[in-house]
Amino acid sequence: MAEGENDPLTLFKNFYSTCLLIFSAICIHGLMLTNQTGLSKDGNSYGTIFLFWAAIIWLAMIEGGQASHVGLAPVGQELYKESHPVSYKIAEHCNKGANLDRYLLGRQFGVIFVVFCVNLSGGPIGTATLWNMPEWVIQVFFKTGFSMILFTCMVGQLNTQVNASICMLDFINNYFSLFTYWGCIFVEFTGFVHFSYAISMIVHNLAGQQMEQKEPAKEGFDLLFFWTRVLFSFGILSFSLIITIAALFEGKTTMWDSVPKVISVILFFGLMSVVGMLEGMQIAFFGVAKLTEEERGNNKWALSTCDILYNRRNGLNLPGFMIGRQLTVVTCFFVVARVTTQNVGDDEKNVMGISDGLQGFLNLGFQGALITTILASISWQLVAGAFPVAFLSTPVTYVLLRICLFLEGTGICNGAWVLAAIHKSIAGFQRDEVYIGTAEERRSRGMKDNSKREIDMPALSGFSGVNLPGFRSAPKSLRDLAESDPAVKEYMNEVAKDMSKGSSSGGGISAPPASAPPASYGGGDDDEVEA
Repeated sequence: MAEGENDPLTLFKNFYSTCLLIFSAICIHGLMLTNQTGLSKDGNSYGTIFLFWAAIIWLAMIEGGQASHVGLAPVGQELYKESHPVSYKIAEHCNKGANLDRYLLGRQFGVIFVVFCVNLSGGPIGTATLWNMPEWVIQVFFKTGFSMILFTCMVGQLNTQVNASICMLDFINNYFSLFTYWGCIFVEFTGFVHFSYAISMIVHNLAGQQMEQKEPAKEGFDLLFFWTRVLFSFGILSFSLIITIAALFEGKTTMWDSVPKVISVILFFGLMSVVGMLEGMQIAFFGVAKLTEEERGNNKWALSTCDILYNRRNGLNLPGFMIGRQLTVVTCFFVVARVTTQNVGDDEKNVMGISDGLQGFLNLGFQGALITTILASISWQLVAGAFPVAFLSTPVTYVLLRICLFLEGTGICNGAWVLAAIHKSIAGFQRDEVYIGTAEERRSRGMKDNSKREIDMPALSGFSGVNLPGFRSAPKSLRDLAESDPAVKEYMNEVAKDMSKGSSSGGGISAPPASAPPASYGGGDDDEVEA
C-alpha cells in the first residue's frame, strides 16, 4: 500500500491488484502441484515449488540490492558504520574502485539466470488446464503468461525495489544481502558480458569525455585477462546477433506472421532502446537521489524530472516509477522474446545451415537474452552510472517517466505496495534520512558525503598567491568541516594571512593567538575534529 495514500481510489487499486496476485499465485502453485509446468511435468512437484520460491526470494534480494548499492554510493559509509555494520561491510568493497560497475554487470546476468529458473519452475506447459476454469481464463492467465508476469513482478521484483529505494540502509543490512552481492561480483568475473565495458568506453569517446579512472590502469596479466574476457564476450554476442537477425529475415522466429520481416528487425532494435533507457533511468534516478539541488544542474528537463521524482507525492514517485518501469520492461521483454526466439521444426532447414544440436539450443531463446542483457541493459546502466545528471537531461527520459507513472497509476501492480508495506512493517525498515539525514543536512553538519562539490575558500585554494602546503589533499572530513563551520573557515583564513605576512617579511610563520588552544584530532571517527 502506498504510504501516505489511503484515498478510496488507491485502496481499490490495492484491493483488486492484490486479488489478482493471490489468484495468480494459486494458479501457479496449482499447476506445479498437478505437474503442468516446465519442470514439474516430470513428476517432482515439491522440488519444483522449492526451486521456484528459492529463485523468487533470491530475485527479490538482487532487485532490491541494486537500489540500495547505487543509491548509497555518494554517501560516505563511515556515517552508518556503527548503525548498519553489514551495510558498511558491503559498501566498503562496493564503493572502492570500479566494484559498483562490476556488481551491476554481474547482477544483471544473475537476474536472467534466476528469472529462467522462475519460468522453468512455474511457467505452464502449452496444454495446461486447471480445475475446469473457463477457456478465457486459461487464455489470459496461462497462455499469455500473465499470471507469471504479475507474480514475478510484484513478489520477486517490485515490492523489494519499493522498500529499497527509500530504506536503502536497512534493506541490505543482512548476510543474505552480503552473499548476494559477492555472488554478483563472481558472475561478473566470469566475463560472459564483459563487452559491456568496451561499449561504455566507446560511448565516452564519442561524447568527447574522458572516462573516470576509478582504479589504476591495468597492466601485465590483469590487462591481458580483462581484454581476453572482452573478446570472449564479443564473440558470443556477435554470433547471437548474427543468428538472430538471420532468423528474422528468414522468418524463422516466433514473431506474429502478420508482421513484415523488416518491421520485425526495426521493432527488435526499437524495443531494446526503450528497455535500455528504462534500465539507465533507474540507475540515474537512484544516483541523483542523494545529490543536492545544486549538483543536479539547471537543465529544464532534469529539473522537471527531479521535481516529479523527489518533491511530489511525498517522494513516492520514485518507487512508483519502479513499478511502472517494471511493467514496461516486462512487456518489452515479452515482445523481444517473440522477435528473437527461433522456431525451426524438424523438417525445416536450420538457420544459416547450422547443426541440429545447435539449432535446438537456439530454439530455447537464450541468445536473445544475452543480446538484451548486453545491448539493452548493462551498457546503458554503465553509461547512466557515469553520467546520471546528463541522463536526466533529455525529453525522452521525461516522457518515459510520465508513461511509467501512468502505468503505475492504473494500479495493476499495486499489490507490490501492499507486500512492501507488510515487509517494511515486519522488518522494521526506516527511511535513510532517519539515520544519515538528507544530502543538504549532511552538508550543513559537515558530515562526509562523496558528492562532486568543492570548497571555495582561500585557505584551501591559496590566499594572496600563497598555497598552504597539504591543504589541497586534506582529509575530506576537514574540508567539509571548514565549509560548514564559519569559525573554522575564519581561523584557517587567519592562518593563511599570517603565513602570507611571514613570507613577505622574510620571517617565519607567526603563531596563532595565545588564547586559541591547539587543535587536536579526537581520534576514531574522522568526522569529529576538536579545537
